[in-house]
Amino acid sequence: MNFNSIHNVYFIGIGGIGMSALARYFHANNKVVAGYDKTSTELTNSLLEHGIKIHFEDSVKLVDEKFLNSENTLVVYTPAVPKNHSELEYFKANGFKVLKRSEVLGLITEHTFCLAVAGTHGKTTTTSILAHLLFECNVPLTAFLGGISENYNSNLILSGTEVSVVEADEFDRSFLTLSPDLACITSMDADHLDIYGDASHLIQSFNDFSKRVKPNGKLFVKNGLPLQGITYGIEDDSDYSVQNIKIENGAYVFDVKTPKTVLKNLVFNLPGRHNLSNALIALAMAVEYGCPHQQLAKALALYKGVKRRFTYHIKTDDFVFIDDYAHHPEEINAVHQAVREMYPDKKVLAVFQPHLYSRTRDFADDFAASLSQFDELLLLDIYPARELPIEGITSEWLLSKIKSENKQLVSKAELMSKIHESKAQILLTIGAGDIGEEVKHIKKEFSIAS
Repeated sequence: MNFNSIHNVYFIGIGGIGMSALARYFHANNKVVAGYDKTSTELTNSLLEHGIKIHFEDSVKLVDEKFLNSENTLVVYTPAVPKNHSELEYFKANGFKVLKRSEVLGLITEHTFCLAVAGTHGKTTTTSILAHLLFECNVPLTAFLGGISENYNSNLILSGTEVSVVEADEFDRSFLTLSPDLACITSMDADHLDIYGDASHLIQSFNDFSKRVKPNGKLFVKNGLPLQGITYGIEDDSDYSVQNIKIENGAYVFDVKTPKTVLKNLVFNLPGRHNLSNALIALAMAVEYGCPHQQLAKALALYKGVKRRFTYHIKTDDFVFIDDYAHHPEEINAVHQAVREMYPDKKVLAVFQPHLYSRTRDFADDFAASLSQFDELLLLDIYPARELPIEGITSEWLLSKIKSENKQLVSKAELMSKIHESKAQILLTIGAGDIGEEVKHIKKEFSIAS
């Protein structure tokens, strides 16, 4: 497809994190952009501030008529939109170019040097670190992030078009539209079983993705995964390995052994071994791309993180409030490890909102085990996202499986008073649903208190 012939780009589901990055990209490239979303959020507000028109009711009548010309309009939709969406049906029935977000990403990155980050966990943070490293090394890049980078306050980093950095999403097998020059796979834990049926199909799709790497390209894999590639790991014999880890002033200080040399005394400010692993693979890809080691070390030390990925909202001697997007048992384990490493002697209260009925059902025992590790737990109702309820799959049912003395099911209305009742010095909110909306209220309430 020739994007030059496209004047208008219309997004169905424009408020999604990946969709809004694409909307910003086309807007920055002087296309006329507008879209629909189900609800107003901080992301849609930010797009509106950029002059992008958005409406929140599914109605073709609300679509500006300039987007009703099939000759020069591209329609982009997310798989999260229901099949019977009336705007989507209209565009499909009337001969418009209608593409999934992942297909558009594939087309944009096709004629660039593409670095792609895949894996069931760690994609967003790794992509964000990698984009930051390349940007600081003056690489002309376009980076599409699955979260808001704290360094750039955006999910799009744009300094040129020669290189693209993308999150390669396994949901709906989206990543098979990409053909990267450098790619990594951070993890292949079972997830999205509502799409894949069982874990073997998920693993097969990662295998298929590994074959999408260009003939002279390179694939990096976390040590231990059943794929051939350049390996990376922590304190092991990988091609790229983190060694001599110390914690100084809440930051990691460490060395990285590369196939050719050792980079000494690197500094990285995000807590948790999972984040150290994300930093390592981003660094490895930047080294293989050809970035100078000294510039990389400096850039890594300046990296601030991604919103809702172990984000500190309050950090005093008496009280710490951290928010994280963790919505899979392995991610909860990683957050727990990070909190215990940073605050070994303090009590931790976790507030968790399960995301999807199917995921709660598929991993109930693993969720119970991971949530049982916290000193206290407040459990919210399941956030349905794109799903209808499944009989018997409730937060009450999940709570019954959790082996913990201090656990209770709470509504959002009770949340603040229940947090006040706790004596814990560390408060953690976790989940991928709308729990993020509660964060600002909690921060406001406890900023005054602390």
